[in-house]
Amino acid sequence: MDKFQLVCKKCKHITSDMGEWFSNNQQCPSCGEKFVDVVYQQDISDLKSILDSKEHQSFFDYFDFLPIKNKENIVSVGEGVVPVQHWDFLDQYAKEKYGISCKVNVYRNDLSPGTGTFKDVAAALAASALKENGIKQFAIASTGNIASAFAFYLAKAGVSLAVFIPQDALMDNEAEISSYGQKVFRVKGDYAFAKKIAAEYAQKHGILISGGNIDPLRVEAKKTMVFEWIRQMEEFPTVYVQALSGGTGPIAIDKALDDIKDLHLVNHYPRYIMVQPSACNPMTLAWEKAKANNFPEGWLQDYPIIEKPVTKVPTLATGNPATYPIISALVKKSKGEIVTCEESKMIDIARWVAYEKKVRIGPASTIALGGFLESLKQGHIKNNDIVLINLGEGVRRASDFMKEMIYTTEHVDHIDQCNPHDISEYKKHLQDKL
Repeated sequence: MDKFQLVCKKCKHITSDMGEWFSNNQQCPSCGEKFVDVVYQQDISDLKSILDSKEHQSFFDYFDFLPIKNKENIVSVGEGVVPVQHWDFLDQYAKEKYGISCKVNVYRNDLSPGTGTFKDVAAALAASALKENGIKQFAIASTGNIASAFAFYLAKAGVSLAVFIPQDALMDNEAEISSYGQKVFRVKGDYAFAKKIAAEYAQKHGILISGGNIDPLRVEAKKTMVFEWIRQMEEFPTVYVQALSGGTGPIAIDKALDDIKDLHLVNHYPRYIMVQPSACNPMTLAWEKAKANNFPEGWLQDYPIIEKPVTKVPTLATGNPATYPIISALVKKSKGEIVTCEESKMIDIARWVAYEKKVRIGPASTIALGGFLESLKQGHIKNNDIVLINLGEGVRRASDFMKEMIYTTEHVDHIDQCNPHDISEYKKHLQDKL
């Protein structure tokens, strides 16, 4: 073995490196499986010295445990080293409203210096691997944020990217992708149809296409968030909350914790609470049905398909949840939950966060926070829990959503209508709206 190998999860066939993986069209040549483990030669105990370092430049500080071979091929702007912040107003809300004593932290992906989302690390590693292997054309289907991140990083690597987005994708995403010189195909249909057209395009032109949520590049990049939590947090989270479209997050967390299990740095896995928007929640519906029937035989394959979902969160609009069998199995193993956030509460949540923390979060991030609130209501958060909420993005690509956050404006035509206000008076108003 050189630096790493890719081991098929189904038949254990070994692929020697990313070059061979790409030449095999990103699947096992023996059985066709696309889900693989990346196994490293480097002694995992060496990770401890990296974690002890206080100054990190990017997630590429974990280079020895990432699937590229030459540091000269790294494409990076400092992504992946984002702060974990304790938002104590959420602690207070849990205590005052539900009598639950917990500590609530957020992982601020919106502060990533790339494109400000959870997708930056995956795109940076993909760009580095494509550059290392001399690949000049690539394709991806996306509801928005992953495409923006790939467009940015692949442009920096000199790779031409064809992006297929569904009809309802945000214009802000389209504008950002196009501004980097990458090609956008806005497909007249939903995300499932965009993926179909993208796959046909890749096959027709012999171009590699992104492997989706189980892509080893995405998983290996995103696993480094666990290393950052260990480095930054005094206590490892007992609960992990994430807005759910496809769900690479829990796959990556499980991979990281499995890799480091012999180091005894963490003595537990977190409970996964995955959150879907109410207008596109097929995984929640499937989970609730399975749970109500005590998880009968075949439940992992029993999920609905929502055709052409119409949602306020296009970045989460995955109506055909092909990763449900993987994600739901991980959630069940962790004793977690898959819940729904009502989209009607999104603006109220965003206003509340902006008021309390002076942070403007994006639509998908409101879904994650709404899932935490719903989990409190349903009793999924317990006393002494250490909660970590993955904030996926800010508002930079959601100008229409930002406009909806206006709530203090008064329209006047005379000075007598203009009176001073007390900012503290909004606090109760905003909480009551929740």
